Amino acid sequence: METTSKNCVQNTMKVIGAKWTVMILRELCEEKRRFGEIQKALNGISPRTLSARLQELESHGIVNKKVFKEIPLHVEYSLTPRGESLKTIIKQMHDWGSKS
Repeated sequence: METTSKNCVQNTMKVIGAKWTVMILRELCEEKRRFGEIQKALNGISPRTLSARLQELESHGIVNKKVFKEIPLHVEYSLTPRGESLKTIIKQMHDWGSKS
C-alpha cells in the first residue's frame, strides 16, 4: 500500500478505532436512539465511556445530538450524512463476522 493509503486508514481508525465506537455506530445504523437505549444495548459500557464516545463522534460530524426540551429532558442520537457513509463498513464487518 502507498503511504497515503496507510494515512487514510490511520485517519479512519482515529475516528472509529476507540473501544465501543463501532458498536455504538452499529446501534445507530438501525435508527435514532436515546442514551439509555444505547447503553442498554451495549451491555458493559459505562455511562462515562458512552458519553465520551458520543461526544467524540459528534465532534467528528458523524453523530447528531438532538435535545428535546421536555420534562423529563431527553436526547436522541442519530447518524449524520457523514455517519451514514459508515453503514457500508459496519455491514461488511457484520457479514465478515457472520462467516467466522
